[in-house]
Amino acid sequence: MNLFIKTIVCLAIMLAGKCLFAQNTNLLYVELLVDQNSLTIQQEIVFVNTGTDSLSKIILNDWNNAFSGKNTPLAKRFSDEFVRSFHLAKPYERGSTTEITIIDENKSFLEWCRPDKHPDLIELTLHEKLGPNQKIKFNLTYRVKIPSDKFTKYGYTSDGGFNLKNWFLTPARLEGNVFCRNSHFNVDDSTNAPSDYYITFKLPQHLKLFTDLTILTSEKKGKHTIYTLEGKDRTDFSIYAEKNITFNRYKNEIADVYCNLKDNRLDDIQKAVIIDKIVKFTNENIGSTNHSTTIVSQVDYERNPFYGLNQLPGFISPFPDQFMYEIMFLKTYVNNYLKNNLKLNARDDNWIYDAIQVYIMMKYIDEYYPDMKMMGNISKLKILKGFNLFSLDFNEQYSYYYLLMARKNLDQPIGNSKNTLLKFNEQIAGKYRAGLSLKYLDDYCGNNLATKSIQSFVAMNQKQQTAEKDFETILRQNCPNNIDWFFDIIINSREIIDYKFTEVSKTNDSITFTVLNKTGVKVPIPIYGLKKGEIVFKEWLENIDCDSTITMERKEADRIVLNYKNEVPEYNLRNNWKSLKEYSFNDRPIKFNFLKDLEDPYHNQILYVPTLEYNLYNGLMPGFRFHNKTFLDKPILFDVNPAYSTLTQKMIGNFRVVGNQFRRDSNIYLIRYQFSGQFFDYAQDASYIRFNPMIQFFKRPDNLRDNRKESLVVRQIIIDREESPFVSLEGRNENYSIFNMRYANIRTEVKNHFGFRSDLQIANSFGKAAVELEYRKLYESNRQINLRFYAGSFLYRKTNSDFFSFALDRPTDYLFDYGLYGRSETSGLFSQQYIVAEGAFKSQLDTPYANQWITTVNASVNIWNWVEVYGDIGALKNEKQAAKFVYDSGIRLNLVTDFFELYFPVYSSNGWEVGNGNYGERIRFMATLSPNVLVSLFTRKWL
Repeated sequence: MNLFIKTIVCLAIMLAGKCLFAQNTNLLYVELLVDQNSLTIQQEIVFVNTGTDSLSKIILNDWNNAFSGKNTPLAKRFSDEFVRSFHLAKPYERGSTTEITIIDENKSFLEWCRPDKHPDLIELTLHEKLGPNQKIKFNLTYRVKIPSDKFTKYGYTSDGGFNLKNWFLTPARLEGNVFCRNSHFNVDDSTNAPSDYYITFKLPQHLKLFTDLTILTSEKKGKHTIYTLEGKDRTDFSIYAEKNITFNRYKNEIADVYCNLKDNRLDDIQKAVIIDKIVKFTNENIGSTNHSTTIVSQVDYERNPFYGLNQLPGFISPFPDQFMYEIMFLKTYVNNYLKNNLKLNARDDNWIYDAIQVYIMMKYIDEYYPDMKMMGNISKLKILKGFNLFSLDFNEQYSYYYLLMARKNLDQPIGNSKNTLLKFNEQIAGKYRAGLSLKYLDDYCGNNLATKSIQSFVAMNQKQQTAEKDFETILRQNCPNNIDWFFDIIINSREIIDYKFTEVSKTNDSITFTVLNKTGVKVPIPIYGLKKGEIVFKEWLENIDCDSTITMERKEADRIVLNYKNEVPEYNLRNNWKSLKEYSFNDRPIKFNFLKDLEDPYHNQILYVPTLEYNLYNGLMPGFRFHNKTFLDKPILFDVNPAYSTLTQKMIGNFRVVGNQFRRDSNIYLIRYQFSGQFFDYAQDASYIRFNPMIQFFKRPDNLRDNRKESLVVRQIIIDREESPFVSLEGRNENYSIFNMRYANIRTEVKNHFGFRSDLQIANSFGKAAVELEYRKLYESNRQINLRFYAGSFLYRKTNSDFFSFALDRPTDYLFDYGLYGRSETSGLFSQQYIVAEGAFKSQLDTPYANQWITTVNASVNIWNWVEVYGDIGALKNEKQAAKFVYDSGIRLNLVTDFFELYFPVYSSNGWEVGNGNYGERIRFMATLSPNVLVSLFTRKWL
């Protein structure tokens, strides 16, 4: 305590006079206890009421305490995004803030509490109200348990180092007379009030400290090193404690940069040249910084990497080494630069950070790498010239990532609070849309609008706390035109923009054309005239309400194109151009592409890809798939997959035609119309034809982050089967048609999963209804229980066959919905394939079917990692028989959920399964070869 008092006295003398003008002041004495991964902190806070009303309470941010349990807002966020590491973590891996004591200047204890639903905030109650412009001083002592860095990249590291961010208590941002009560959601948007920081940091000598604060002194005392740090007018900062120095210093006349980005292919001189260039470029285009020291760390880059580059394996390097390093450094440096210099509400006004960052990155590429392609040097391979993916300019990829979500009807207004955005929107699509939007406004207004506005806004932030309205005011002042549409539509709505040509006529000197506004959203859009691919004119079209007919000078153009350079974040670019040549058979000619490609707005694409499938009756089935599905969803899709059966030596295959009706302003956000058919063998020397007209309705809640999904499917299944000498087709089982209606309501995340499904089937020979309930719970002990309930009953039945009966352990799949490799097998390996459907028993019992009703409960609980114990109980009723009670139990190896699982029966209604002969034939397996199932396991955390 003596050292703390001395530190406070010295700093108070040194800063006398300066503190009179500071908004808030934080003086901290911190000691790092390495063996406990914790900090002991003694702190003095001088808080100034910058509001216009008196305050009786002060809110302190305590984001480190967000790691204290499995039910905090941060833990819920992890669960919603299917991040299991936090919930499965050991107690010592989590963080917390404890032993908090707060006293005022009069040595009186101040009462404090954690507000409801905000365990990472502290509400401090004052003895007396604090008037406007008045200040209060209070002292705190507390202990910080540092979390592992595996959750957010910040915390203690596996090699004994520490990456520290948001680890201390500090006043929250005061907007007007209201404190921001923002919990930690792992989206880099802390709302700390601006403050001057003076820190004494004590750590063992085997660690060395790096920070973007100013290091005033460092002094060795015994086994420790004591650093004194200073940061003026800061809202955030980072501290790194490492055993070995990984940061290199790069200093020029503008900034002092410490960087440890990983790249072993460039030497220090090459890196220094790159960093000098980017620092100067940023200073010229954004403005000077108040903070000369900037840290660009590998941790910061990994938290917000450049999407696309980070998806490539390490051995693949399509870009020059220098370019890779530049992009990594540029993205991270600009992000940290803005976080250090803008005093915005980083949660509510986040689009401004994103817009400036991406705009600067795009401008940098335009200036230094105008010919760089999205896929780098790979684009130079002649074999890839026909692919739009490899011909796209580097900066054009931003629009495609935005459209990836817009075409799925999952885009959100970029003006929304950051914590409300889907992960893909928050980190990629929304971020890129913000940058594109600022560039759009810059192109429309001209006069270097964006750069001037950014520089003015940064200068304003050096003097005061700012908000979105301040940036809006600056943009309006620098643009001569009315730009209400920019804020109302581009920033604060999810309205889509889509213009197209209808009628076009021409003479040698002029063009007359009609532009249709398909969505009714009025924003400016440019029209270009091209001659042999070169631009001969460009004009901005404004106030196109429904449709407008326009005449302009032709200037020898042979093609006119709306939004040619994609300045406008438009929903559909495929209807944006018209040929002015004398003979133009098709404005968008057909183009064939191998495998898959990005959408090409100037061609009708047909993609083809070789396929290879397998089932027991057709053997290997090589074929070719022809479809028009690019990486972006389309309103009309077709998919045709003819194949050759190596066993039957005949042509087989399937087809599908889909129409997607996206409803932007409805909870029923998608209606899908589909007609499909397939022709395969269902038994040896016996084929089937299946036709399936279908309508699907998809519903979602207003909050897109809610993982609830509802759907209703209405379809007719028409089956025509050949007779087989190996399968008995009794009664009406040969050819049939079934009306089927299914409803599903499912909500899922890491900790909890609940699903409800209902199924109604109506046919000439039967009618049946069923319901299914699923529940999964991951407990605090990391024990997970899975429960499933199924009940089904016949409404009527006019057949003596069990073909349409409820199945206890394996459905007959008369609807041909499941990927059964030997659907007619009753013995052998293929009969052991397991499908979670109907009764879902794992043991094969003496009564496999029910022709009146069935009810079952399936349960499992994990005992170690992916090893689970399962048990099933049920009752089933057949005509002229008493209801029968059945059960089974065993071990489940849940190797890859829904993709590859093994079931080992132990005890059932048959008795001891293990003791009976031919045990290998009783083992069940689940194996899914569909890539869509595996891909969904990785994409669900983004959507």
